[in-house]
This record gives sequence, C-alpha cells and structure tokens, in this order.
Amino acid sequence: MTQFLPVLYSFRRCPYAMRARLGLQSSQQQCELREIVLRNKPAPMLESSPKGTVPVLVLNDGIVIEESLDIMLWALKRDDPESWLVPERGDLDSMLTQINRCETNFKFHLDRYKYAPRYENVNSLEHREKAEMFLQELNQQLTGPSYLFGEKKSLADMAIAPFIRQFANVDRVWFDKTPYPYLKDWLNEFLNSPAFKNILHKYPVWQKGDSVTLFPLAP
Repeated sequence: MTQFLPVLYSFRRCPYAMRARLGLQSSQQQCELREIVLRNKPAPMLESSPKGTVPVLVLNDGIVIEESLDIMLWALKRDDPESWLVPERGDLDSMLTQINRCETNFKFHLDRYKYAPRYENVNSLEHREKAEMFLQELNQQLTGPSYLFGEKKSLADMAIAPFIRQFANVDRVWFDKTPYPYLKDWLNEFLNSPAFKNILHKYPVWQKGDSVTLFPLAP
C-alpha cells in the first residue's frame, strides 16, 4: 500500500520544509518521507524537481508540488480538521497576503542578517533592523488575540512561525531582549507545541532501497 503514497523530500531544519510537514501533519495526509542533506541531493528528487530545493511533494499521478505553501494548501484543502484555512478574523486572502510579506520582504532581510558573508557589501545589523518592521507588525497584531487571526491557530501562524524561529535563533540573547512580548509569547507557544515537536523528529537520511518512512504516523 505504501508504494502508492505521495513522496515528500524534506530537510529537517529548513523552515520551508517545516511548514510543509506541519500542513501534512495537521491534515493527516500521509506520505513517504525522504529526508535529504542539501549538499548531496538524491537523483530521484532532482529528476522530479531540477531546482533542487526542499520541500518537494511528488503525488501519485506524477504531479510535483515544489513550493511549501502550495503543499500546505494542497493538504489542507483535502482535509482541514483544525480549520487553519478558516480563521476567526479575516479570511484566507488576508492570511496569504501576510504570508507573502513574510516570504518576500522579511525573508530578504532575514537572509542578509543570518547569512551576511554570502552577500557583497551587506551590513547584517542594518538588515536585522529592517526585518524588525515585520516583527513589529506581528507583535501589534498579537496584542489582543493569542494568534495572528484570532483565538485559534491558522495557516498564517503555522506558515510564518518557522521563519520567526529562524530569525530569533540568529542571536537569541539579543532577540530575548527585544520589546515584542506578544510575539515572543506566540513564538514560545509554537516552539513548545506538540505539533512542532512532532515535525522535528530526526529521521535518517534517505537512500535508494531504504524501507519506507511514513509521515505523519497514524494518530
């Protein structure tokens, strides 16, 4: 039976791959998980997705979903038991707009803050300051509700939180001193949640011929 499951190529620490796994886990859309290392990408993955980034979901009919948000939406549109696509406040379009700001402007500055030596003429602290504008937006949004779009978690929370985690971990001492109490509470709740801890389980690197690793495990 497992040979007919979709195949997910993933990398444990990648925030894009994290959120894809969060979506699949919430919807209980089981797949064959293939954990990779980015410096040695397996040939079957590159044949399905030549761009060579994770996550990649290969469906039974051969369709390839190469973007993490698209994987989340694919899974949740099949089954959304936690109603991530139906927030208490706003709507799906509002969430997608905010997620897009995270993926574009915020991620641009996050990369240059975290990986400054990879770029020419980059001041990491200047990019940290510019990235903080998004943190300020999130902190303000969380002043009242527990989550970004109400009192229950939604697609926006789960699609954005892995990137805020990545930002915070660049310099955790500095981040812990920032004046964003609501954002930090929200992030800590995410980091300590069973959902996040479950998707951080460490799997062996996949090699051709290995037995199938199921993800998520049946509840």
